Amino acid sequence: MSKSIHQFEVKDIDGKEVSLEKYKGKTLLIVNTASKCGFTPQLDDMKELYAEFREKDFEILAFPSNDFAGQEPLDGEDLKQFCQVKYEAEYPIFDKVHVKGKDAHPLYQFLADKKQNGSVNSTPKWNFHKYLVDKDGQVVDYFYAITKPNSKKIKKAIEKIL
Repeated sequence: MSKSIHQFEVKDIDGKEVSLEKYKGKTLLIVNTASKCGFTPQLDDMKELYAEFREKDFEILAFPSNDFAGQEPLDGEDLKQFCQVKYEAEYPIFDKVHVKGKDAHPLYQFLADKKQNGSVNSTPKWNFHKYLVDKDGQVVDYFYAITKPNSKKIKKAIEKIL
């Protein structure tokens, strides 16, 4: 089997190392988020999607990023408060990362590069770019920022691999 996202370690919003291996057996939607973006209301859509699918071994992994027009100025506790209080996020939120360019986190280098993930070539072009990952940690699809997390298109793709 090709490499999977389970090989990576990331820091959660509290700065603790988390192995993505803990998500083996779960379908994932990985999203780069930002608090000051025109797409920020998608955090509500993510909450709705998570409520619908969380009991079916589904997780949303949110990775705040400041790579696009400085739209994620918050860090640490402020970022956590914004996501969990204002948007009632119950899905995991990770530490701010770079999602494009030479400084991109290794997870995002993997997600964006077909040579590494064996499936898709798709570097985030803006905040709220979404990657769909199956239970084996394989990237199976991606969705641009304009596609809402709770859209029929994303729900159908999730249901197909659950």
